[in-house]
Amino acid sequence: MRVVRNLCTILCTVLAFLVIIYSIFLPRIVLKGESSLIINYKQKYVEKGCKATILGKDLTDKVKLKGKVNNNKLGDYKIEYIVSLFGIKFSQERIVKVRDISKPVIELNGLENTYVCPNTKYKDEGAKAFDNYDKDITKKIRIEKKDDSVIYTVSDSSNNINSVTRKLIYDDKTKPEIKLSGSEELYVSLGGSYSDPGYIATDNCDGDVTNKVKTSGGVDTSKQGSYEITYFVQDSKSNKSEVKRKVIVSNGVIYLTFDDGPQMGTTNVILDILKEEGVKATFFVTNKGDDSLIKREYDEGHTVALHTATHDYAILYASDEAYFNDLYSVQNRVKRITGIESKIIRFPGGSSNTISRRYSQGIMSRITKEVLNRGFKYYDWNLSSGDAAGGTPSSSDIYNNVVNNLRHDRVNMVLMHDIKPYTRDALRDIIRYGKQNGYRFEKITEDTEMVTQRVNN
Repeated sequence: MRVVRNLCTILCTVLAFLVIIYSIFLPRIVLKGESSLIINYKQKYVEKGCKATILGKDLTDKVKLKGKVNNNKLGDYKIEYIVSLFGIKFSQERIVKVRDISKPVIELNGLENTYVCPNTKYKDEGAKAFDNYDKDITKKIRIEKKDDSVIYTVSDSSNNINSVTRKLIYDDKTKPEIKLSGSEELYVSLGGSYSDPGYIATDNCDGDVTNKVKTSGGVDTSKQGSYEITYFVQDSKSNKSEVKRKVIVSNGVIYLTFDDGPQMGTTNVILDILKEEGVKATFFVTNKGDDSLIKREYDEGHTVALHTATHDYAILYASDEAYFNDLYSVQNRVKRITGIESKIIRFPGGSSNTISRRYSQGIMSRITKEVLNRGFKYYDWNLSSGDAAGGTPSSSDIYNNVVNNLRHDRVNMVLMHDIKPYTRDALRDIIRYGKQNGYRFEKITEDTEMVTQRVNN
């Protein structure tokens, strides 16, 4: 027994001696931070490092790392910290565990505090659930309904649980809604009639409450000005709403004028549209086209005015005499067809044209005065449809050029050409826009005030 005890004592002494030798003469690697840690899925792993020493000497810069953490995949990852000395490797390890530790997110459809009409059953609006690892888990939502709340609970594949509660408030705090038929700003022609386009009123709890709407205000179409009509409604819980409509009574007038016709295929269709819409217009005609079209223009109450016989600038602007020869030629044609000696004219290119300079300097300055001396009245335009600007415009281009430049504070003398198919195709929509926005349509007569441009030659 004594021998055994002595042997144990010797062994323990040797082991203690070896431990001391190891602690003094072998490298020591001490990890910074935990040796085992958890990071969230997709969370970036931040290496905290270690400190390595031997006999008080820093060996940290000689430490090599082995292993890598994939934060896009759940699992356990080993990072080794290795120091090689005298051909012998000494190491420590850290275990990094990538786990899904985030709760899923629940998004309610609708409001968290939801008003419910009294004495009604709440119809659930539902919710959506998303998880950082499982993605869309809406189908896994469990719904529990209680007296005044709805609880939405969801668990992801890692047993992370989240819940959201929707509070139900059985009361009506929502105002009824009034929707006006037509625009909130309307135009009516001076001297015309105003008919309210109407309205519809609905309430979230009471349903259709149109019959409860009250109106105030009125429109006097005999006086220009801006008028306001107020529409008011109240539901059974005393929630109130009102909207206003502005009605402007204006003296806006549109003169639809057509140059260069007549021409079968366009002029005849334009006459059909004008007749169907009940609108009169002015046609500045030439010596071209069928007599029957000019006769129809006259018979249907339009103004047949004079444009040119030839529409050849080199001929009609060669001299003052040439111009009047051209003018009287087309005047004679109109008189032969209609029996009327028209005195209403439009210069080819307008009174402001400069092309006439090529043929006779100053001719426009002379003949604009002379036509007045001879009893004629000439009319230019202040709004062009753009149908003679070249290229191949569409009917919508012509429509937009006209309606976007109409003004209620002036006479709108619109230049168009009844030989253009895209003008023909845009005409009805232009007329209807004018009617809907309070314009009236008139034809030029000898009493109509002239609309003229600046003479440039």
